Amino acid sequence: MPDKDMLTEIFHMQAELNQRIGVNTLHMPEAKKPEWVLNYCRAMTQEVAELTDSVPWKWWAKYQKFDKQNARVEVADLFHFLVSLAQVLDMSADDIFEAYRKKNEVNFQRQDTGYTAKDANDSKHI
Repeated sequence: MPDKDMLTEIFHMQAELNQRIGVNTLHMPEAKKPEWVLNYCRAMTQEVAELTDSVPWKWWAKYQKFDKQNARVEVADLFHFLVSLAQVLDMSADDIFEAYRKKNEVNFQRQDTGYTAKDANDSKHI
């Protein structure tokens, strides 16, 4: 697949999967969007919990082992829900890339300036 943009392909595959399960993330009525933003946020919260359970976080339990394979699956699951959420918010792969690039610049600027105070306006352009 080197000739295709991988993020764009992920967005395409996710839209197809969502359609198959009966959720049209690409053409969702505005009135349904808050419900689906919440649904996807809750799903991601659960996936993060499952990812956490892949790591031996119980310092008192000596039997635990790091399950890297399962952690990788949980990261993929998070991507499924994150892409769906982006689609509900009318964001394409290109939109995500551009928002990420701009936010990354803000994060570097924050580090360069010491980030000693919250500036509610530094991300308004994203």
